[in-house]
Amino acid sequence: MDLTVSDYAGDGADQHAAAAHSMLGLGALLAEMRDQGVSAEALLHGTGLAARQFSDPQGRMSHAQKITIYRNARRLSSTPDLGLRAGARQRLSDFSVYGYALVSSPTFGDAVALGVRHIKLAGPVLEKRFRVEGGTAIFEGLDVLELGELLPLVTEYWFASVHKLITCVLEGPLPSRLLMLPYARPAHAAAYEAMFGCPVRFGADVMQWHFDADVLGVPLPNANPLTAEMCARMCERLMRSLPEESDLERSIRTACFNSFGDFPTLEQMSVRLGLSPRTLQRRLTDLGRHYQEIVDDVRTSLAVEFLTQTTLSVEEVAQRVGFSEASNFRKAFRKWTGKAPAQFRSEHALAAA
Repeated sequence: MDLTVSDYAGDGADQHAAAAHSMLGLGALLAEMRDQGVSAEALLHGTGLAARQFSDPQGRMSHAQKITIYRNARRLSSTPDLGLRAGARQRLSDFSVYGYALVSSPTFGDAVALGVRHIKLAGPVLEKRFRVEGGTAIFEGLDVLELGELLPLVTEYWFASVHKLITCVLEGPLPSRLLMLPYARPAHAAAYEAMFGCPVRFGADVMQWHFDADVLGVPLPNANPLTAEMCARMCERLMRSLPEESDLERSIRTACFNSFGDFPTLEQMSVRLGLSPRTLQRRLTDLGRHYQEIVDDVRTSLAVEFLTQTTLSVEEVAQRVGFSEASNFRKAFRKWTGKAPAQFRSEHALAAA
């Protein structure tokens, strides 16, 4: 069994046009921060999101919004093991129909296959893979966009959430063998071993969780064929509701969102994706897309976000979307939207009043 989910750190989405991240599973993070004395408003600052949206299984957010939440959480948390604490708070109901589809599957292997197939419904930020090698099953994560200081938090939250979800599905512990993580050993490393019940190797070249593959054949205690089929159909419908986009285009968009205004050139992007510039250009041509067109889409959505959700000046917005001269930004924005930045902002303010 070898399953790969190429979400390239999060469905590269514009919150106005293609907010493809599900909000499922983030309620536990909000709850943990609340108990630390951090309000939902503070945690969601700069995202334009409201706490009530996280109880909506149809709710969507953009990659940029989700990364902002993680940045806020890291900055505001009073505990270094935030990701582990928050992930351990997950409930089956936090994942809505996705969680119930897993728990009602015939065997644990069926649940894993369904979970990986519909992982987008759980709002992933890392690329996820699953495979079996001999008697070892492996969950693997890839930080293809180099999350930097956020990587430990994102990794902790993902693995701790999966651990809690698996515990609910099995109604017992997962027979873990080894956890390998690509960052330095933190001060709270003992909490990892206590949670996962296996050795943890920090500073590894990979992000992998190994466990006994025999557990894949274990019948689930809450297996229910009718419920499983109904939930699987609902998952399929929810998946179809997500914006369609090729993995390649998604990875480019997400990299651009993570660039903080310093947008990669085609050559730089090809290096990041492990392709030659010619191959990247050819693949985009096959999709009927142009690299600059994708970059401009990201710039447009970021500009709209800054103009409508912040009080930044037009000059400051221009800098944040990669323009050294505000005049060039004004020309580009008019080309993208048909309106000048100031006009767009004022009309949005009137419409929202």
